[in-house]
Amino acid sequence: MKNLQEWAAVQELYIRKVPILQISKQLGMSRNTVKRLIKLKEKPKYTRAKYPSKVDKYLAEIIMWRTSPEYDFNGTRIFEELKKKGYEGTINPIYRALKKIDRDRVEISKNATVRVETPPGDQAQFDWSEYKMYVNNKVQTVYCFAMILSASRKKAMCFSLCIDAEAIYEAIQELFNDLGGITLELLIDNPKALVVDNNPKNEGEIKYNEYSLLLARHLGTELNACNCYWPRTKGKVEKPFQYIEEQFIKGNRFTSMEDLNIQGKEFIKAWNSKIHTTTRRIPNEFFENEEIKYLLPLPTTRFKMKQLERRVISNDSFIHIGTNKYSVPVKYATKKLQYRIIYGFRIEIYDMESEYIMSLELREGKFGTFKDPTHYDAISVKANKSIPQIKRDFINTFKYGEAYLKAVDGLFQQPSYHARKILELLDLYEPEVLDKILAYAIDKDKLDIKSIKELIRNDFFKIVSDKTEITSITQITDIEGITRSCDYYDSQEVTSL
Repeated sequence: MKNLQEWAAVQELYIRKVPILQISKQLGMSRNTVKRLIKLKEKPKYTRAKYPSKVDKYLAEIIMWRTSPEYDFNGTRIFEELKKKGYEGTINPIYRALKKIDRDRVEISKNATVRVETPPGDQAQFDWSEYKMYVNNKVQTVYCFAMILSASRKKAMCFSLCIDAEAIYEAIQELFNDLGGITLELLIDNPKALVVDNNPKNEGEIKYNEYSLLLARHLGTELNACNCYWPRTKGKVEKPFQYIEEQFIKGNRFTSMEDLNIQGKEFIKAWNSKIHTTTRRIPNEFFENEEIKYLLPLPTTRFKMKQLERRVISNDSFIHIGTNKYSVPVKYATKKLQYRIIYGFRIEIYDMESEYIMSLELREGKFGTFKDPTHYDAISVKANKSIPQIKRDFINTFKYGEAYLKAVDGLFQQPSYHARKILELLDLYEPEVLDKILAYAIDKDKLDIKSIKELIRNDFFKIVSDKTEITSITQITDIEGITRSCDYYDSQEVTSL
């Protein structure tokens, strides 16, 4: 400021033709200074002399500790950290440096991000999100696990009712299986099931859960935990959850968790066939043409965190889990099997060599019995043994069933025996064919099972050719009062013998 005032005074006196010697005496400065200020045609600018500071060599660390979301240290914390590194100055230079850093940082958006792209086969990202949705006619909390290949952007997802360690490990394996291979690296978040300690402030190595390390070794990949509280590190897998909610979750209802998973995989399959807005390529095509050859092969077995539980299958081929009973194929009756429950809803059954057999859906409630009739096909009876049910089945199956029962009433001691044997022939002949044979047998008055089988052996092609003349069926069907109507049995609840 002083130099500026002196320059202005010299310039004004010089313009008024005052001699240099007089200017020198009047302003109290040397003649050389007056001459220098006269030659200076523009007003002088003030510049502060820059002196080296003791914090200069620590500036990189200060910027990191101040701006990184992992640290965000205040001035006193940075001062303490610098003293550990040998800093001998006071705290004031640190505050001056922080003031400038904060001023510069305001000019940059907090959302500013550098996008990182990885080569094919290098990385997959894994995460999950929680949703409320209608499953089995009620609102449930459901967890959506998702994985994405960072290069091709091919995605996979599955749903669970729980978020425990076993569900996480199973989901990672299932999703890698859906994607068709293993990447060299799996980028993950920091749940306790995967990461025990990831504190960047202590500059220590990340500590992973021992089971997650066993899983990684089993798969042949390497875990890489993202920065705490910094979801953009795994932004490729974070962004799809919004699309899943808008395009798949909202407005849909699912009959069961298995139904939800089946529809979810169909949805993701269709999504992988659409152009990705960042890569401008179709993920499935990118994957098939480039990335698949870089993936590691899938293991032949699944990593299981816990030992399988054992059960002895009952004589009637049920496995008891909790208080409920679930049928299994009858060939396993009286044998020992193993099982586990994953995702909070799925029962997986294995043999004693831990080979997978089948899956069942865990049912709600207590003391229920859930039977799949197909599990009993190998020993199922060919026809019911209940007499009322035999009559109902016979009339409902054959057009001439009621006529046959009227015709044999009083003719045999147990007409239902012959009706049951005719029903057993359904294993060999279609109902329409047996109906023609039945009409022919009534017409020829050959009503016992032996005579009917003889007709089949001798006259089968003649009977089914539609050229056979049947004269007495109308007469038989018009007979009233020969037997009591079978409608009596329709309202009776009868169990199979």
